[in-house]
Amino acid sequence: MKGVPSNRVPSNRIPSLDGLRAISISLVIAGHWAELRYHSDVAGAFANLGVRIFFIISGYLITTLLLREYAKTSTIRLKHFYVRRAYRILPAALVFMLPVFVIFRHELRWYHPVAALLYLTNFDFTHPWFLGHLWSLSVEEQFYFLWPGVLKKWHQHRVAILLGVVALAPLYRVACHLLQLHGRADETFPAVADILAIGCLAAIFAPQLPKIKAGWALAMILPVALVPLYAGMLHFHITVLLLFLLWPVMHLSIAGVLLHVVKTPYWILNMRPVVWLGRISYSLYLWQQLFVFGRHPRPWYMVFFAVALASISYYLVEQPMLRVRERKEREAKTEVACAASAA
Repeated sequence: MKGVPSNRVPSNRIPSLDGLRAISISLVIAGHWAELRYHSDVAGAFANLGVRIFFIISGYLITTLLLREYAKTSTIRLKHFYVRRAYRILPAALVFMLPVFVIFRHELRWYHPVAALLYLTNFDFTHPWFLGHLWSLSVEEQFYFLWPGVLKKWHQHRVAILLGVVALAPLYRVACHLLQLHGRADETFPAVADILAIGCLAAIFAPQLPKIKAGWALAMILPVALVPLYAGMLHFHITVLLLFLLWPVMHLSIAGVLLHVVKTPYWILNMRPVVWLGRISYSLYLWQQLFVFGRHPRPWYMVFFAVALASISYYLVEQPMLRVRERKEREAKTEVACAASAA
């Protein structure tokens, strides 16, 4: 399969990332639906794979943006970063959370919505099913909170820090097992920080690496497909082989495929319907939980309700808030320019 650069990718967007997001959200939705319908742990493992791909994309994208800023200014404006993330993440999340808190109020304890609003659901081991997917968004927010400051302060040691995270995450999960903190303890930030770290490392080394050839990228797809199959067949029983070999190989393979399709964009990942699905993937991830997961199997067509609500969220919440963000940034730049000229 030949990589063909696509002229459908805007110049301010990294090619193929929306396409990878589309694959990720499709894995999550299909995996969740099939897990519930057929009681399939293999399907659940592929839903988890979708989340892991999201983590690697996030580590890669955020680190790429932060490194660009550091290269231009020799610093990272933390306040600026957090404000931009708040405009991007919070409005759509609140539009999902607040109605859910009202609809399911009788199934909530006071600390469930508090943990969700503070992005600590991954440390709330008793969270109900309709908030269960927020664990991964909590991990993302904790990453956003920690990594920019670490990168700013210890920029010269960034690779060593990330390699340390990759090495320590499996050991943390072993410690959780020894302390009998099974199951949801695997959703805490230290347990999955290695996945984000591999995405960060991909961004750091991307400029120095040659293009990954299509044959190697195709070979990397094998562990991405086979490791979740193995994990599902184990019924999510964590083994030493999985922790210390198979998952790291899978995560490195995902990062390799990402670098390949970014440097050699394929038309299928950059065609408009695929890009559109990738762009609404955040809102779709928020809403899919109610329509494809739960206590009972859902009819297949319920996914269209999730897509409809995600589209409403994207066009009426996400996009307007991003336009507000851009307008405020332009106004701030204008004020700075006026002050400089007056001086």
